[in-house]
Amino acid sequence: MSSEDRKEKIKAVAMLSGGLDSSLAVKIVADQGIEVIGINYNTGFCLTDHRRKMSGLGAPIDPQSVRNEALAAGARWGLPVEIVDISKEYLQILTSPRYGYGSAVNPCIDCRIFMQKKTREYMEKIGAGFIITGEVVGQRPMSQMRKTLRLIEKESGCRGLILRPLSAKLLEPTIAEINGWVDREKLYDFSGRSRKPQMRLAKEIGLEEYPQPAGGCCFLTDKNYARRLQDLFRHEEKRCVTTDQVMLLKVGRHFRVNEKTKVIVGRNEAENLFLEKTFGSLARLYCADVPGPLSLIEGTVQEEAISTAAGITARYSDAGMDETLKVNVEFPDAGTRTLKVKPMEIEKCERMRI
Repeated sequence: MSSEDRKEKIKAVAMLSGGLDSSLAVKIVADQGIEVIGINYNTGFCLTDHRRKMSGLGAPIDPQSVRNEALAAGARWGLPVEIVDISKEYLQILTSPRYGYGSAVNPCIDCRIFMQKKTREYMEKIGAGFIITGEVVGQRPMSQMRKTLRLIEKESGCRGLILRPLSAKLLEPTIAEINGWVDREKLYDFSGRSRKPQMRLAKEIGLEEYPQPAGGCCFLTDKNYARRLQDLFRHEEKRCVTTDQVMLLKVGRHFRVNEKTKVIVGRNEAENLFLEKTFGSLARLYCADVPGPLSLIEGTVQEEAISTAAGITARYSDAGMDETLKVNVEFPDAGTRTLKVKPMEIEKCERMRI
């Protein structure tokens, strides 16, 4: 049996984001005759997924910015891609990362361990022989240094299974190389944070369209989101934090009214619709006679908090600062009441804003 015949029987699973690095990695291996199946994980914190939801609710968003890049990369190279929702399981990673957070609230090391475990399980399920990633040695300071790459492989049970085609020549040979499934000489020795070598390679192989390198696609690296999540952790036991709570942090303006209560105010029509359709169990406020936002009260709903929320809602309406407005307050399964309030002073709003 020739080496080419043997390769036809070898499958590999690629952890495919659809970015420049992972798109190159799958192409490099597929071109050696390996059958590649892509896998892409939905953690619930992807900026592109959120923009897609907002676009569906009427937000004016560039269609190119909402496409699933993993599916696009699979279509480009003619590879199947499996989309796996891990958002419920991922909450445990977010709230209790063994290896801590990065510069914001990104648990990158624990995230990679978790995803590699999931990928190994999928690899075994479909009878594949190894895993491909687009990782580059030294590119990400928290999760892609040599020592960390080894740690992640050990903790995920993937030692020897992870082929990184872009940096393979700088690393120990993997099972795929030792067994002759992949020719090590046709792999690369890229390292560091510069994407210029990858961009040159993309040009050579005809990859003309890809997301902006290093653009990022994770809410957990966003400083504003991190500030809101850290506030939540200060006011809730981590083990009690829910998926709805962390998802709500992605939308609107957030105000800490007291230790037990927050007010969330939509910033545009799409966010108003998102809040209305997604969080129907929360008390909501809106102006009765003038255009304005939809606001939600999260936490303990007491009289003082309702009055404060009404003033904040009026503040972001189209009314003047000196007008007295009618603000409707709807309670789930408990009817509607109307308050007459003036818009809250800007300075007071900003003191409460998270």
